[in-house]
Parts: sequence; structure tokens; C-alpha cells
Amino acid sequence: MPLPYDLCARVQNAFRARHRYLAVEHSKQNLAILSILLRAGFLSNLTRGTLASPSPSDFQQVSEPQRRIWAELKYRDDRPVLSNMSLISMPSRRVFMDVGEIRRICSGRRAQTVKPLGLGEIAVVKTKSREHEWLEAREALTLGLDGEVMCRAR
Repeated sequence: MPLPYDLCARVQNAFRARHRYLAVEHSKQNLAILSILLRAGFLSNLTRGTLASPSPSDFQQVSEPQRRIWAELKYRDDRPVLSNMSLISMPSRRVFMDVGEIRRICSGRRAQTVKPLGLGEIAVVKTKSREHEWLEAREALTLGLDGEVMCRAR
């Protein structure tokens, strides 16, 4: 299973290099985090594809190691919409938060070692719920789910 810090680094580096598309390996975790970024408005489009191109028709015909998720990056006035994407919960230090602590970071207060979310900033939470495994922090707060705070994007 790919680690989330790899995805954070790839997304941030692609925006800084002003790429139009980003291809990451196909996994449930990568798809969930990228779909949260899409819903938050940091990405324009998500497509399944192969190593060569974003082609959903070819996606089913290739083997698992050749499958990729293609994300179209969003820019406004020739500036990247996503300026920073960083990891909160690291392999050496996991950050688990209950609903009260998630409420604190969403409402502008510090919880544990996590700084509060600013305007236009999101945090990705991995919950234990099978139905809602990956959520944005405000969605997790609305549903009353606690979990591991993985990364933040602004």
C-alpha cells in the first residue's frame, strides 16, 4: 500500500513544476485523497488511465501495476490553486483525533500538535467507518466520526 506522504509530495511538486496533469498509481487511498481534493476545488478532473495516457477504456485492459489515476491540476490567473500540501500524521508519529479535537481544528483552535485550519484549507481524515473511510475534516465532524488526520492542503 502506498504511503500518503508520497502522494502529498507528488501533488505539491507537480503544482510547483506547473504540470497540467499528474499520474499516480491506482489505489483506493490515492483515489480517495484525490477525490477529496477534487471536491474541495484544488483539482479540475480525475480520470483513470494507464502509464501512457488518461484513457478509461484502456484502464480495464491493462494489468494492475500499469493502472494510474490521472489528475488535472487547477490554476487561476496562471498561479496554482494548491500552494501547500503537507503530512500531519507521519509514520513515526500517528495523529488520532476524536470529534472534539477535529471540531477544535476546524473552528480555529489548536488540538494536540496540529495548527488550526485556515480559510480555504482542508484536512484529510481516515476513519474506521467502512462506508466513510476517507473524509475531509468538516465532513467527519458533520458525521460525528473520529480518526487519523493524515494531511492538510491549502
